[in-house]
Amino acid sequence: MLKTLTTLCFITLMSMITTAQAQTFTRDGLDYALDLPSPSWRPVSRVDVHEHFEFINGDDASNGYLRLRKRFVAPSTTAEDLFRYDEKWELQPLPGYVVCSGGKGTQFNGHLRGTVFSYEFVNNGRNIDGRIYYLQLDNRTFYALHFTVASDKLQSVRDQMDSIAQSFRLK
Repeated sequence: MLKTLTTLCFITLMSMITTAQAQTFTRDGLDYALDLPSPSWRPVSRVDVHEHFEFINGDDASNGYLRLRKRFVAPSTTAEDLFRYDEKWELQPLPGYVVCSGGKGTQFNGHLRGTVFSYEFVNNGRNIDGRIYYLQLDNRTFYALHFTVASDKLQSVRDQMDSIAQSFRLK
């Protein structure tokens, strides 16, 4: 009986581990790869001037949404400079916008080093948290990983955001 129970627990544990494994995302024509921490994170193709991918957690962007952009900058540009620019032109116009931690970024290490900034805003009466990871490739190139999630879901998704940003790498 004990042996059967132990075997059953082991099989259950292994199936949970297998289900929770990260899946690597990349495509031909992309110069990066990243690991999606669960099958609920899925890529969505968007076309403006060219095709790019965004990512949604589940079927609702309030569960987690990621926009990814490559940014070319002047050689002396810092992550703080990029955040100030994005704050002025994209974030401040958001209803109820509030910068977190006094606008101070936190150093971040993964495959690439960078800085992460947090903010909050309101969308259709719902509090939303945003986190932007500015990952520096060289003195002229950053990738901005811009996450948003409903504030009441941030606790359950924040580690996944960090994991995705840490896994981001060039091919």
